[in-house]
Amino acid sequence: MERTCRLLLLLSTLVYCSLGQGGASLSVSPDRSQFFEFESVSLSCEVQGNSTGWRVMRNAERGNLSECSTDWGKHQGSSCIVSLIPSSSGVYWCESGSGEHSNAVNITVHVGAVILESPALPVTEGYSVTLRCRYQGTPSDLTAVFYKDGSLIRAETTGEITIPAVSKSDEGLYKCSSSKGESPESWMTVTDAGPTPIPSPAVPVLSMSTPIPSPAVPVLSMSLPRLLCSILVGSPYLLVTIILLVKGCRSRTQG
Repeated sequence: MERTCRLLLLLSTLVYCSLGQGGASLSVSPDRSQFFEFESVSLSCEVQGNSTGWRVMRNAERGNLSECSTDWGKHQGSSCIVSLIPSSSGVYWCESGSGEHSNAVNITVHVGAVILESPALPVTEGYSVTLRCRYQGTPSDLTAVFYKDGSLIRAETTGEITIPAVSKSDEGLYKCSSSKGESPESWMTVTDAGPTPIPSPAVPVLSMSTPIPSPAVPVLSMSLPRLLCSILVGSPYLLVTIILLVKGCRSRTQG
């Protein structure tokens, strides 16, 4: 019974450790959601921990679900390079052999004369974002009109608009138009900036008569399963030594 309990503890610790290393995110370069036909995009899975088994997947507009290097894309190192054609439009993400998924990115391949350069990946609150109306060729007039959720924002003679510090209210569908045509719409996602760090208190000036307090004993912030995970995974020799010691003790007890 005692041996069974020890094995269950070991297995639960290793499972806990592996679950904490399963996260992944899809990286897109260049980071934009619209492309002209025959342009290329590089997609890669950024994995925390072991990257073995992760692959780039696509669900095309026609509903065809497949992975890179089947009938589209080619592997180049850890990236999937896609030469874009209209049928490349769809949703892309990373997927592991066990069915875990990363964030998903929507990519549109446009055969018209105008696209909107907007970020495919989420933008963090407070950061600056530039949306640009891009044309096939080099037009003499760069003036473009920008829209959000179907409503006019404003026209810009430079062909681009900058949001100096994005907020959640800037999230939505964007498009642009010009004398050359109109771009498709693309969704821009804005994520929370996270909690503001609390500034450290000022260090008090101690006089010679002020007793210096003893340093407090640091509190271990790592939970027991995390601690066991670090010991067992990071020190396999220690694990083997413990197992041999347990076997030796049991042999002496039975002898």
